[in-house]
Amino acid sequence: MSVAISNKLSCLLVPSTNVVVFTGAGVSAESGVPTFRGIDGLWNEFNVQELATPQAFASNPVRVWEWYLWRMELISKVDPNAGHRVISWMESFFSEFTLITQNVDGLHDRAGNRHIFKLHGDLWEVRCVRCSKTAKLLTLPPHPLPPACECGGLLRPGVVWFGEMLPEREFSQSVAATEHCQLFFSVGTSAEVYPAAQLPIIAKEKGAYVVEINIERSAFACRADEVLCGKAGEVLPLIQHRCTVPF
Repeated sequence: MSVAISNKLSCLLVPSTNVVVFTGAGVSAESGVPTFRGIDGLWNEFNVQELATPQAFASNPVRVWEWYLWRMELISKVDPNAGHRVISWMESFFSEFTLITQNVDGLHDRAGNRHIFKLHGDLWEVRCVRCSKTAKLLTLPPHPLPPACECGGLLRPGVVWFGEMLPEREFSQSVAATEHCQLFFSVGTSAEVYPAAQLPIIAKEKGAYVVEINIERSAFACRADEVLCGKAGEVLPLIQHRCTVPF
């Protein structure tokens, strides 16, 4: 694979570097998880207003849950790919490391990452619309749908829907980590979904060396310090190799 890693990036691939990795749907697409945008994106086939808004859940929670159950069944059958595994390895290699993801599929967790800021929530978590209690799902939600909380309220998927704010704590801590990092990787994201797309911009403005890894150049690519075009599952192992072998 012809991907040239610069000397500048190579010099930063040492344990003492403060690193942030920011991931999007492209990372999980390599495992077979459908993306939402683009030619084959889910939003070309499904109506977001009927499936991914608070109003949709209020009017037809069964339909919303059927769609999310379909997605959960699909994701449960795929595995983390090489990109996920390298990002998990990075958590132990760099002394200061932060993983920020827009993905809700849980593949970073399954790959072994333990400290993750999930900007768009977690598909494998539920939240009660009445008491706001949250819980992790260990299995697919049982029928009948929708599942109910102990308090009698309906449980909703623990993801951020259109029209909702990002989780305040997750986003503020993501911004703080981004502001203090030395090396920022933007991996598999179009850099078009705000406010998450602000993070590469913040990293650049605060002086971090910003590297984009994507199959095609994103909207942010012209501002990145380095662009490595290719699949995350192919480029990130090259990064890992450079970390462990002097250049």
